[in-house]
Amino acid sequence: MARTRSAGYDDQREQILAAAAALFAARGYTAATMNEVARACGVSKATLYHYVRDKHDLLAQITTGHVGRLEALVADVRAQGLPPEIHLRTLIERFAAAYARAQDEHRVLTEDVKFLAEPEQRLVLGGQRRVVAAFAAAIAALRPDLGGSDLEKPLAMLLFGMINWTFTWLKPGGALSHESLAPIVCDLFFGGLPAVTAPAPRRVARGRALPIT
Repeated sequence: MARTRSAGYDDQREQILAAAAALFAARGYTAATMNEVARACGVSKATLYHYVRDKHDLLAQITTGHVGRLEALVADVRAQGLPPEIHLRTLIERFAAAYARAQDEHRVLTEDVKFLAEPEQRLVLGGQRRVVAAFAAAIAALRPDLGGSDLEKPLAMLLFGMINWTFTWLKPGGALSHESLAPIVCDLFFGGLPAVTAPAPRRVARGRALPIT
């Protein structure tokens, strides 16, 4: 007979994942031990193994869970049917808020995904690509004149460059918060977006793509 989960199983699991993410973010995934994880979670090692198979499983659950929440956020904003500019602004603001709540998980995602096995890496990276594609689509809806220029994804990556790495320099309790940063990111991005023009078409010579001069 399968073991019945307690009523608080999911809450305890989330607490364990959050504590483990904080430990991995502070110590590094490779340096942290399962004994340290158990102490950080305030549970016995035996209890810890009731929720995860091993440290690798912890990393997989932290990263896939974080990406899954970001995908759910994208889906929630999309379901609102907002006009293009408001849609993209809302995405930026919601992502900034999400990163504020999950700085440890985001650090683990950006720094430790390389330690996952290949199937798990594909799962996480696939989710990340879908998130980037959603931002690229939002940019394309705002600038349909760029259609066919392949600029939407690079612009999305530039936008993520402004918000993805805030955990490395934006400190809690400082003069600037994630909430106050989001409008600044919006102003910078929307202020510069009108100046973007599609690059000149490229011609192919002897099998190589060369810029037209």
